[in-house]
Amino acid sequence: MDFLANAFSWTGSAEGWIALATLTVLEIVLGIDNIVFISILAGKLRPEERERARKVGLSLAMIIRILLLLSITWVMGLTAPMFTTFGQEISGRDLILILGGLFLIAKSTHEIHEKLEGEEGHGSAKVAASFVSVIIQILLLDIVFSLDSVITAVGMADDIAVMILAVVIAVGVMLLSAGAISDFVERHPTVKMLALSFLILIGVSLLGEGFEQHIPKGYIYFAMGFSIFVEMINLRVRGKAAEPVQLHKPYTE
Repeated sequence: MDFLANAFSWTGSAEGWIALATLTVLEIVLGIDNIVFISILAGKLRPEERERARKVGLSLAMIIRILLLLSITWVMGLTAPMFTTFGQEISGRDLILILGGLFLIAKSTHEIHEKLEGEEGHGSAKVAASFVSVIIQILLLDIVFSLDSVITAVGMADDIAVMILAVVIAVGVMLLSAGAISDFVERHPTVKMLALSFLILIGVSLLGEGFEQHIPKGYIYFAMGFSIFVEMINLRVRGKAAEPVQLHKPYTE
């Protein structure tokens, strides 16, 4: 009973509700990166597997973030320097962000090449078996995004229950919107290329964070938002007058 009382003690204060609302919005904004990446990777699978891949990917993201929050002492210990290179102290968190940023840049570049210059695929056992590899790739990025998200959340709230509830609500919103976002990205090739370019931008941001070169996220999200705004105008003006270019697909019926 004492545990439950402590877990819900924040509900009696306005600060607790404000922290919950702020963290939920933050988790949703940071989670947009996850949805885009998961949508693009899930698009490589057969149509009947894509929704399952999105649900598994986002569920893994929620589980990882909750586990990290429950292991907050260990997570904060990752900020302690591990070694020094070129006069720069590198912590466990820095190393994860650097490797994650490099992976995101490499993977996004490969995806752009595959969509524009890759070969068309065909229904095959090889493609069907790629579900596991897609989930592994999603899991790797979930770890990177979750670590950054959790460390940010710790700086904004003191109550673990508030942070966990914010994560659960945010993932619930993302699960509801993931299908619509994925379908929109699949229908518009230019949006997909923009999304992949955004992932490269985020990879560079993670790389900079890893080397203690902080790039304000406001600049990044403004650039992304402005690009999407311009593309929405392009789509509106073009309408259905012209057929969009067809990107190469690893799987075709």
